[in-house]
Amino acid sequence: MLVPPTDWPSDIPLLPFDEANAKLLRTVAPKGWIAPVTKDRYHLVVIGAGTAGLVSAAIAAGLGARVALIERHMFGGDCLNFGCVPSKAVIRAARAWREARTAAARFGGPGVTDDGDFGAVMARMRGLRADISPVDGVERFRSLGIDVFLGNAAFTAPDAITVNDTVLRFRRAIIATGARAARPPIPGLADTPYDTNESIFSLTERPARLIVIGGGPIGTELAQSFARFGSAVTIVHADSRVLPRDDADAATVVAASLEADGVRLVHKSSVERVSHDGHRFTVHLSGVGAPSALEAERLLVATGRTPNIDGLGLDVAGIRFTPKGVTVDDRLRTSNPRVYAIGDVSSALQFTHVADAQARLVVANALFFGLGGGRASALVVPRVTYTDPEVAQVGMTVDEAAAQGMRIDTIQVNLEDNDRARLDDEPHGFLKVHLAAGTDRIVGATLVATHAGEMIGEMAVAITNRIGLGAVGKTIHAYPTQAEVFRRAADAWRKRAFTSRARQFFALWFRMFT
Repeated sequence: MLVPPTDWPSDIPLLPFDEANAKLLRTVAPKGWIAPVTKDRYHLVVIGAGTAGLVSAAIAAGLGARVALIERHMFGGDCLNFGCVPSKAVIRAARAWREARTAAARFGGPGVTDDGDFGAVMARMRGLRADISPVDGVERFRSLGIDVFLGNAAFTAPDAITVNDTVLRFRRAIIATGARAARPPIPGLADTPYDTNESIFSLTERPARLIVIGGGPIGTELAQSFARFGSAVTIVHADSRVLPRDDADAATVVAASLEADGVRLVHKSSVERVSHDGHRFTVHLSGVGAPSALEAERLLVATGRTPNIDGLGLDVAGIRFTPKGVTVDDRLRTSNPRVYAIGDVSSALQFTHVADAQARLVVANALFFGLGGGRASALVVPRVTYTDPEVAQVGMTVDEAAAQGMRIDTIQVNLEDNDRARLDDEPHGFLKVHLAAGTDRIVGATLVATHAGEMIGEMAVAITNRIGLGAVGKTIHAYPTQAEVFRRAADAWRKRAFTSRARQFFALWFRMFT
């Protein structure tokens, strides 16, 4: 049994006690950090060193501003330590395991009978995370000329923040404290050692059985991965389908893929209570067709996020907030005109790339009176669920368009008609492009494909720069690629737009040359 070093921080859920994790801690939460001498007044004080805080602090310092950056936990935030980086490493490994097991049937490859090494998968993830961490590390941001403070921050005045008994006065401040996994009010849950995204990546042994509460992106991504590693996985959720916020057809494709990988889906079920006997969890359910109880060695709760606003002294600074986070206007300013908030602590769109984009806006809005900045509502935001196949969305969905009373035309192209998808044995998916009715103006797109996240950028560029689907179709796409679906969608639009009057004109035109 591994024994933690005496200086291993007890408030950080980071296991096991190996060199990779020790390297990560030295980089993002160094012990014995000596705080700098404070400036009389900072142009900008940033609370939180996740993506939003790091990007905004780096930009402001690069422009010559006096900047202080405060972090109470780990630099890099959720993305580096417990989110994007470790999850994608695990997802990629799971896909490799699935490819190895199916290579014989799909491609005439060698047969695989070995169970694989789950411990090696997690060790690889920890090593990659530690190697990536210097980009987000404390020393890097100190080297940028930023005054770095490690500790708990709280507003003690509308223009002052205290950290470790040190008072930092500011002209502008940014709250970028992020969010953490929410704990649903399930009886008994708090008394059990359940997992969230903050602890699941500390596993070193594959669980024989895993129950996942929640059918959203985090729940489906990790459920599929653990099923591919060989765990018996069950997703329990209250909705009628997984990914309830995504396109219904996309969710159907993902559900089929999950079930093909062995994931059991229990829809429209409520968790009545949870218990743990020291070895296994028992999850008691209610719902039509649901089992009365499920048992598993591990329980992953993936039911959403809650903002990190506790202990910040927001009331003292006159900053309005709700249980959903800090309240901001379209320029990301709080009710205190000196203070802005960005990222997961204030945004409904909780993605790393949104935090990055908002950070770029907020520096201009806060320090340069909006020159070069802009409004958060103007951002065109792609989002991706990294199941296999992936689900990528940008712009409006059908439901969002209907809610706004916008009439749209939808063009759909299926991947089973794409040569590269068929050659790669990845034909399960589709592209939907939503157009303002009667035009080729793209207002939204949904792509379901193995590499949808790598491809959706083409639609994001088109929407951002008001490039119509007709112009996308004029672009030569290399053959054979799955990205040809965009050209095929443009061809389908042209065919649909070819009206009966146009047909009559061309019929007359060509009769003249008979």
